[in-house]
Amino acid sequence: MQHVTIPQDRIGVLIGAGGETMREIEERAEVRLNIDSETGSVEIESVGDPVTGLKGPDIVQAIGRGFRPEEALTLLDDEMRMFDLVDLDAATRNKNDLQRQKGRIIGEDGRTRQLMEELSGASVVVYGKTVGIIGDPEEVEVVRSAVEMILDGAPHGAVYSFLERRHNEMQQEGMGYHRFPGGEGEAPEADAEFEIETNPDDGGVEFDEPEP
Repeated sequence: MQHVTIPQDRIGVLIGAGGETMREIEERAEVRLNIDSETGSVEIESVGDPVTGLKGPDIVQAIGRGFRPEEALTLLDDEMRMFDLVDLDAATRNKNDLQRQKGRIIGEDGRTRQLMEELSGASVVVYGKTVGIIGDPEEVEVVRSAVEMILDGAPHGAVYSFLERRHNEMQQEGMGYHRFPGGEGEAPEADAEFEIETNPDDGGVEFDEPEP
């Protein structure tokens, strides 16, 4: 039995209308969920295949960190598919620095986060003080590296060049599978090219996001 604590504003998403999402997670991950709506604590007990049940805590935590339930449930699609978190609070000096770095990771109109998804094949969510990543191990590693480059102060142009290079390498290795949010996965054309416009202004973007 494992315990995961998620923000209270994500409890309703985890439960779903009439408990529908909770029941789907229990059925597909072969677990039983005991949710404390007041504290955000979720008790996860495996009741079926123990290997499948190991994905239960990651599914709950992914929903807690801003992923849509259907995206979190893709962790069950492949045993190699994984969930990872980058802790922005540990990498920033104060609240203002946290907001600035989140703005750089998201990019103007969400462009930087979108490129991370498109060029890696992973799903990326910036929520509160974390960046959540769902994908295959190599896809997750690419996004984590890109986020760490941004946190280290790299200009967006350098980050985009890194993402494009790794995208091309994964294509050559036959791993360029893309899973776009809200749609079916598709393999890009072998000779697909991405044109990336870089903006010399790396300033932060103002936005409001919930803090856990």
